[in-house]
Amino acid sequence: MDPLIIRMRTDLEQSADPDLRASSQRFFREEIRCYGMKTKTANAIAKTYWKEVKDLPKKDVYALCEELFASGYMEESFIASYFTEHLTSFERTDLLLFRRWIDTYITNWAACDTFCNHTVGDFIDQYPECIGELKTWTQSKNRWMRRAAAVSLIIPAKRGRYLDDALAIAELLLTDPDDMVQKGYGWLLKEASREHQQEVFEFVMEKKRDMPRTALRYAIEKMPKDMKAEAMKKDW
Repeated sequence: MDPLIIRMRTDLEQSADPDLRASSQRFFREEIRCYGMKTKTANAIAKTYWKEVKDLPKKDVYALCEELFASGYMEESFIASYFTEHLTSFERTDLLLFRRWIDTYITNWAACDTFCNHTVGDFIDQYPECIGELKTWTQSKNRWMRRAAAVSLIIPAKRGRYLDDALAIAELLLTDPDDMVQKGYGWLLKEASREHQQEVFEFVMEKKRDMPRTALRYAIEKMPKDMKAEAMKKDW
């Protein structure tokens, strides 16, 4: 085992709070593995070790991240996500690795969103021609791959980018039966509505007969009351 990993895990164990570990489970339906600490504590540990990691060859950084993700501990996935988020550049082939990590190691919404919001979102900003790969994720049998397809565009969408792609992904996921996926694409539509309110509203109005109410409520959360009322009105 890499000595860095050993030291990181020692710091995580020393920062663990048994009460937080016990209470964290209430935010998840699936069983989670965690040390028990606030996210900012895990991020502080990640920041400390990033000073040692940042000058390593990227392949070595990715090897560390793989080991952290593979542990199954949520805080270790946060540290891995911090490391990948702070890389200065990606290569196109990195997306294949990211896909494998999500498909193999991601088992809850917190790990999915932390990694995809930032690392995969930053990758897409660097290689927007790869958005088509996210659309293939919508067809995965893995619920976290499908959620990843949507939440990877959250931050770019918030800034007004990739509207057509965000709507396309939402349509591909429209009738997904998994509520975690519904919440994921509903969240994407909500963020897209910040800069493209009318376009998202029109999409919701066109699709609302088929859109699960969970996704619909997320999508219209930032809209004015009159738009919300119109979207929620049952007209069938």
